[in-house]
Amino acid sequence: MRSIKLTYAALFIGLTLLWLLVEDVFMARYPFWPLRKMLVDYSGVLAIGAMSVAMVLAARPKRFERFFDGLDKTYRLHKWLGISALAIAIVHWGWGQIPKWLVGFGWLERPARRGAEQAAEGIAGMLQSLRGPAEDLGEWAFYAGAILIVLALVKRFPYRWFFKTHRWLALVYLLLVLHSLVLIPPTYWRSPLGLVLALMLAAGSVAACISLSRRIGRKHQVVGRISALTHHRDNRVLRVDIQLDGAWPGHKAGQFAFVTFDDKEGPHPFSLSSAWRDDGRLAFSIKGLGDYTRNLPDTLKQDDLVKIEGPYGCFDFHGDKPGQLWVAGGIGIAPFIGRLQALADSGQGGNVDLFYSTSAPDRGFIERIQQLTERAHVRLHVLAAGEDGRLTPERLRQLAPHWPDCDVWFCGPAGFGLALRKDLQRHGLLPKDFHQELFNMR
Repeated sequence: MRSIKLTYAALFIGLTLLWLLVEDVFMARYPFWPLRKMLVDYSGVLAIGAMSVAMVLAARPKRFERFFDGLDKTYRLHKWLGISALAIAIVHWGWGQIPKWLVGFGWLERPARRGAEQAAEGIAGMLQSLRGPAEDLGEWAFYAGAILIVLALVKRFPYRWFFKTHRWLALVYLLLVLHSLVLIPPTYWRSPLGLVLALMLAAGSVAACISLSRRIGRKHQVVGRISALTHHRDNRVLRVDIQLDGAWPGHKAGQFAFVTFDDKEGPHPFSLSSAWRDDGRLAFSIKGLGDYTRNLPDTLKQDDLVKIEGPYGCFDFHGDKPGQLWVAGGIGIAPFIGRLQALADSGQGGNVDLFYSTSAPDRGFIERIQQLTERAHVRLHVLAAGEDGRLTPERLRQLAPHWPDCDVWFCGPAGFGLALRKDLQRHGLLPKDFHQELFNMR
């Protein structure tokens, strides 16, 4: 999380400092209209900068994954930048439109005209003639972008429609790039700020074209067939075994992949719950949480074609401490199953405690986990909420008094993960020793 926060802060602070090199804002008195123009330009720079970085991250560049500690964290930064871009764009739109309305109502004096300006020549003249259309283009693109971003944030908006509509933000972004190229002041382009903006707009435009051509993740996709389906009805978990038809680079236990069972629905991220044995076989344990996943036991059939994209994620169980605590809530057990298989295959168990908390225990599912933990030499603690009560941070510390000597790996409900992290850090755990998968891609 630290790299996300640092990148987020560095982006806006860096653009602000570069902007201050161009604009002289520390004047004793500043008339309203020049101040208004300055703030319109400043907010525009921040908004298009945030959108550019968000667009690049949306293309799933694997080279950034390790820096941000996984694609799940990368998408968290993408989401924050999208929300920030919308908020700043609203300010940008407000400074551009509201003063015009106030002039129309007679509540604000119209700016004094400076007389006819000499028409510029060449590129400058062409850009000057396009200012009016560029302003209109930017305004309508802002309206469209605002609607699409709000829809992406509304959880009740169906995922299949989110998947289809969110891609149109790439087109909105390209329109805003044209808006920016025309309206960014020429003095900005002749400064370090201009160079940085040019690089950001170019990178964002390439990413937008990749998105519109539906080539995101294309290099990491492979087709397979469903080889087996196992439905654990008591806890609503469907295990999907897949035999790949193409080359798979292999994955580490704890990673995830995007799985497309239906092209109309689009790809969904699921944790890999199998160790890689170089035999072309993958497995996913999928909990029926929404309409789509609840219907998978009835819609999927053996030999159905599926598309896999990945692997992604840095939830790889690499730590510096002598022991590890694994905490799984509900379907958060999936990445730990893959790690248990890997340890069982290698015969190299360690000082590991696995806490599995579930409100819907399935006896067959739990027995399978017990067998894996025995083979992997991992200590298993199963807490069924209806019988044993819920797992709390205080209870975890009591059941595992050696926790200060352990790295903590958590996968489960976000609220519980936040409470657990805060509690353990308050009692002395270093932030770098708490590892959590932020499995929320929208």
